[in-house]
Amino acid sequence: MKIAIIQTELSWENSNENKALLQEKINAISQYVDLIVLPEMFTSGFTMNPKNVAQTMRGEAISWLKETAKAKNCAISGSLVIEENGNYFNRLVFVFPTGEIQTYDKRHLFTLAGEEKVYTAGKDKLIVEYKGFKICPLICYDLRFPVFARNVEDYDVLIYVANWPKPRVNAWDILLKARAVENMSYVIGVNRVGKDNNNLEYVGHSQAIDFLGNYLQEPQEIEGVFIVELDKNELLETREKLNFLNDRDKFQIL
Repeated sequence: MKIAIIQTELSWENSNENKALLQEKINAISQYVDLIVLPEMFTSGFTMNPKNVAQTMRGEAISWLKETAKAKNCAISGSLVIEENGNYFNRLVFVFPTGEIQTYDKRHLFTLAGEEKVYTAGKDKLIVEYKGFKICPLICYDLRFPVFARNVEDYDVLIYVANWPKPRVNAWDILLKARAVENMSYVIGVNRVGKDNNNLEYVGHSQAIDFLGNYLQEPQEIEGVFIVELDKNELLETREKLNFLNDRDKFQIL
């Protein structure tokens, strides 16, 4: 599976500008890819003003994702602010080339920024089955909570989309590697660059890691599109040889 990681600046609370800059980067992908991954809150930046930016599942951003997925004949994933039944969600959408959509609402809301005061937390983990791979997509702060990410479903790829700022980027690098090793899974981390209106600086460090903790794509600090290829046969052969997941603890998240 070929995955395109889009690391970009984001225009503050401006969906049209963000769609335009992302469309330009997507159009520039000359080779075929199976999946394109965008950062967290790709239409707005990480805002605590959901009323200013909220979309619906029938809104223009979702329509744009569907059209782009169909045009590129690939899946697209990222998170955005969604309003539903009077609540706001930091919702990751996984859009298939057919237009089918699966969703995950961020479970671990970032209390340091007051995210829990304006957004509703999700409860359920999502496992997407796509082109022979089982994919578990999560959002930013979820990275700090390994129990929720634990690979009890035998997923093959763990994806984190984020707006993870520069002062804590060392933790981002460490935790992404830890999640790959402990879950014997590919891990894709997609972060943004630039500054937001809260004067927070982001230096990216989008990356891809294999199931043994080796970089397929080293952390990058420049804006760009980075393409990685995942080999499921190699993953399965390594799991069979080093069957660490067979010894994992069994538990239930309430």
